[in-house]
Amino acid sequence: MLHVGSRVISARERRSSVEGFGWFLVALPVLLGGYAFVVYPVLVGAWARLRPSYTLPPEPAEWPLVTILIVAYNEERRLRRTLEKALDTEYPADKLDVLVVSDASTDGTDALVRDFGDPRVRLLRMPERKGKAAGENASSAHLRGEIVVSIDASILIPPGSLKPLVRALMDPAVGLASGRDISVGDETREGNKAESSYVGLEMQLRAMETRVHSIVGASGCFYAARRHLHQVQLPEELARDFAAASVARAHGYRAVSVDEATCLVPRTPTLKAELRRKSRTMGRGLDTLLFLRGMMNPFRYGRYAWMMASHKLVRWMLFPAFLGWIVGPLFLLERAPWALLLTAGMLVGLALARLVLTWPDDRKLPKLVAFPGYVFISIVAGWKAWLHLLKQEKSAMWEPTQRPVTEAPLA
Repeated sequence: MLHVGSRVISARERRSSVEGFGWFLVALPVLLGGYAFVVYPVLVGAWARLRPSYTLPPEPAEWPLVTILIVAYNEERRLRRTLEKALDTEYPADKLDVLVVSDASTDGTDALVRDFGDPRVRLLRMPERKGKAAGENASSAHLRGEIVVSIDASILIPPGSLKPLVRALMDPAVGLASGRDISVGDETREGNKAESSYVGLEMQLRAMETRVHSIVGASGCFYAARRHLHQVQLPEELARDFAAASVARAHGYRAVSVDEATCLVPRTPTLKAELRRKSRTMGRGLDTLLFLRGMMNPFRYGRYAWMMASHKLVRWMLFPAFLGWIVGPLFLLERAPWALLLTAGMLVGLALARLVLTWPDDRKLPKLVAFPGYVFISIVAGWKAWLHLLKQEKSAMWEPTQRPVTEAPLA
C-alpha cells in the first residue's frame, strides 16, 4: 500500500487509476473525431435548416474594379493558362486588374508576366524570397481594385465564377467571399482520389456555416475580400486564407462560401506530395490558430467562436489524440487485452503509410491501399504539424504545392 498524507492508496485503486487513464487515451480519438466529423456537422446542419437559404445579392448596375492577386514562385509552367482563364471570365474586361507577385522567382515567371501582352497584367517582384504571406502583405500598396480576389497560380476559374464571388460582396454585411473548390485530376494515374471526397465534404460544411452565420476559413485557391481587409498586415508565418475570415469577423463582417463561384483545383498526384502539402498547411494553420486564439472567445464572438473551435481546434486535436491508440492499450492489458488490436491497427497503418511513401510515382496505388493510405498519411502530417508547433519552429519557407497542369474542361 502507498500512503499519501493520512490516506492509504491500495493496489486496486492504483490499477483502477491506470486503467482509467488507458480508457481515456483510447476513448479520446473517438470523442474528438465523432464530434468534429459527426456531431458538429449535424448540429450546424440542423441550425442551418432553421435559417433562410443563402442567396446572392442582385447584380450591381456597375461592377466594381477587381484586382486578381496571384503570388507565384517559379510558376512558369502553369501560370500562363491561369492568367488566360482569369482574363477570359464573363466579368467586364475594363474592370479587371491582375497583379502577379513574384516571390523572387528564378525561372521564367517574371518574363512571362512582363511579356504577357495585356496591360491589365502587372508584375511586382519581391527583392528576396520571403514567402506567400510576405508577398500578400507587399501587394497592399499596389492594389487598384475595390475588391481583391486571391487565386493560386495552379488553379483554373470557370468563366462564370468571378461574378458570383463579387456579387456576394455587394452585401454590405459581407467582408469576405470564398469560392467552392472542385478537386480534379487523372484518376487513371493518380493515387490521391480520396482528396476529392474530403474537399467535397469540406465545401458542404462551409455552405452550412454560411447559412448559420460565417465560415471560419476561406479557400486559399479562390476567395475575395474588401481591399481594406486585405490590407491588414499579418505575420509572415501565417496562412492568410485561414486568417482572412477572422479578420473580416473582427471588423464586423460576415465571411461566406459561394457555391456558384467554383474553381478547378488539380489534385496532388501522389500521397507523397500530399504528405508534404498537408504537413505544411496544417503547420501554418496551427500557427494561425494560435495567433487567432482570441477569436474563440464565446463571450465576444458567440457562434463564430463555437464554429471556429469545432471546425479547426477540435479537428486538429484529433491528430495527436491518435497516439492514444498506440499507448493507451498498454495500460489495459489485464482488463481489456483486446485493446491491443488498436495498437496493432495503428502500427499496421503506419507501415502502410511508409509503403505509400515509397511507392513509385509512375504507378497507381491499388484502391485497397489508396484510401487507408490517405487516412494514415493525414495522421502523420498532423503529427508533424503539431511537432512543429510544440518545438516553436518558424514555418518553413513557402513551397507552392506542385499540382499538375489540369486539362479539365471549364464549364
